[in-house]
Amino acid sequence: MLKVTGNHLTTVSGDVAHFRGVDIPSLEWGQGDHLSNSLEMALSWGANIIRLPLCQDRWFGLTPDSTNGAAGYQKTVENFVKRAAAGKCYVILDLHWSDGNVWGHYIGQHNMPDDNSVAFWKDVSARFANNPAVLFDLYNEPHDIPWEIWRNGGNVLDSKSRVDPKGTFAYHSPGMQKLLDACRSTGAKNVVVAGGVDWAYDLRGIVDGYALVDTRGNGVIYDTHIYPVKPWYTHGDTKSQDWDRLIMTTGEKYPVMVGEFGNGPNNYAGMVLEFARQNDLTWIAWCLHPHARPCLIKNWTYTPTAYGEVIKAALQEAAAK
Repeated sequence: MLKVTGNHLTTVSGDVAHFRGVDIPSLEWGQGDHLSNSLEMALSWGANIIRLPLCQDRWFGLTPDSTNGAAGYQKTVENFVKRAAAGKCYVILDLHWSDGNVWGHYIGQHNMPDDNSVAFWKDVSARFANNPAVLFDLYNEPHDIPWEIWRNGGNVLDSKSRVDPKGTFAYHSPGMQKLLDACRSTGAKNVVVAGGVDWAYDLRGIVDGYALVDTRGNGVIYDTHIYPVKPWYTHGDTKSQDWDRLIMTTGEKYPVMVGEFGNGPNNYAGMVLEFARQNDLTWIAWCLHPHARPCLIKNWTYTPTAYGEVIKAALQEAAAK
């Protein structure tokens, strides 16, 4: 079982936990692609943590294309966690896709979680309460909202949702604090993951008064997703994305992880890995799938891409220590 101690994750015995891993997607858009083989490959590369994206509508069997219903989907997730734990690997259950408060519709990435997300987390946290292998990632990549709504909720006008006909629609978000409280209401003390704003990139609001309050559990780790498309800033003759300002102002006080990152020009993935190494941050690379870019593999024979070779080498190096 993990807990937050200062700005690190530790075991209950007090040892600092060091995590390196990959995202394994597909349960957000379907029933899962090659999950068992992907897990085995991740373990063989040296991963000791997997981030597993989920869909709240699929969890309850409420998608038009659901082939095995809620019970089948939930069993798939449960079996994945058991297999990972048997390989001494932790799993982050990530609420990746939601529905804007309309079950079975508008299913995809939204600006914020909705009130249906509370039902999701109450059910998921009850099932995995105090499972030592499991962490809860409250919502993937909040964006286009102020920190007040991020933490405390409110009305959201979502303009990037899957609406037919295309347009915008409003819904109520409970905010991240209420999702955390929903997990704790079931007695689950599992460490909770919370991504910042700007698609889970910017964490500055955490030290500006918007940190989540957790008095009934093992704490919160804040998540940043780092990609080359984010703004670059000029400092004399050099350019950077100011990770020390946007991320590590929070990382000095709270535990921080890099829950997604990708590759780009000038060995971008290598720069992210070095940043994580220098600051002793958990890192998880997106992703072990041949079609959800940026891809670590070229095909289902698990041939690594050039980016995948970088991550595979980093995982194997970390595992050998």
